[in-house]
Amino acid sequence: MREGPCEDTPEQKRHDFKHGANLFGLGETKNGAEAAAAYRELFAAAFNRATVPFYWITDEPEPGVYRFAKDSPYVYRRPPVDMCLEFCEAHGIEPKAHCLNYVSKNLFPTWVKGSVEHEKELVENRFRTLAERYRRRIRMWEVTNETLDKSELKDSLSSFFSAPDFIEWNFKTAAKYFPDNTLVINEAHANVMARYNGRDSDYYKLIEDALGKGCRIDSIGMQAHWLCKTGNKNFNDRVKIMYDPNAMFTLLDTYATLGKPIQITETTIPAFSEDPGDEAVQAELLRKLYSIWFSHPAMEAIIYWDMSDAYTWLRTMRGSLCRRDMSPKPAYNAVRDLFGREWRTDMECEAPSGRLPFRGFCGTYEVEAVSNGRTVKHEFHVGRGSGEQKICLIV
Repeated sequence: MREGPCEDTPEQKRHDFKHGANLFGLGETKNGAEAAAAYRELFAAAFNRATVPFYWITDEPEPGVYRFAKDSPYVYRRPPVDMCLEFCEAHGIEPKAHCLNYVSKNLFPTWVKGSVEHEKELVENRFRTLAERYRRRIRMWEVTNETLDKSELKDSLSSFFSAPDFIEWNFKTAAKYFPDNTLVINEAHANVMARYNGRDSDYYKLIEDALGKGCRIDSIGMQAHWLCKTGNKNFNDRVKIMYDPNAMFTLLDTYATLGKPIQITETTIPAFSEDPGDEAVQAELLRKLYSIWFSHPAMEAIIYWDMSDAYTWLRTMRGSLCRRDMSPKPAYNAVRDLFGREWRTDMECEAPSGRLPFRGFCGTYEVEAVSNGRTVKHEFHVGRGSGEQKICLIV
């Protein structure tokens, strides 16, 4: 900036830290057009990332019959991918794919099951198909999900799921078809937080082993669903880390030693009812947990699971951000305000000398300088570890 008095307005336009929710309620109209429109409006107003559903059983219900187009047949909580991407691109929201090979007993097509080699052939064809269609439009892909769940292993429809090279093969094959994309590993809450045992944790060792075998795992995903009431016999094991900031930081510090960024891929904080007191507690817990996660240097994203109690995976928990009629709960307002106001840098001040030093949250900024009736605008980026930057504007 030139020497001399001026007014400067650095405004953060976009946040680097990704915050969002799954987009599974997009297009749902059973509660009426007004609620469907509110879903779109509220999502776009609060988030910069959306998890888009890629479940094989609904993507390809029959071999070679794909359900990607926006006018595809309706499936509950599974909006077609093209519909989701159209919404994301219209609102500047970054989509994330969930998931390339999620071998759940309820989500895996029966027509895929066969020998390990047969399944690998079909899985590779799925990777190829998705890459050709979407790898340029979707930067981030979860490759595997919930692979340590013993019940899934026992009851899986897949022969390949129990093979010793399941993680290694999936990530190396994903790297082949998605060479420039971000590849994420993901795991359930019970196998991340409830069974945390330092570097001896099963999930830590799984990732460490895969990295040692040359797998390209770009980001570590962790679910963090708070699903138990205090009277539940599993309460202490399931949520004790989420009650203890020191324990949470210790867990994140441990996984950060693997040298990869971390993201909370799914989190649910139940309200259990529509009582105002219960909803207020939900919002306060969200604020505290988000603050812990956002403050950790390895954390890069937090995704909430779900937006509406009308379209949620656990209806009895009332853990969504909005009620069934899409009226926002205090929890929605909390997450919107954290990233929209509290953790966002906007300044308007005078710079008598023409110089304005400031510190800001990581993201994209626009600075406007006004002097002697003239105005100049400039966009710049503040990134993590970018150090001091000097922006010179000639007014």
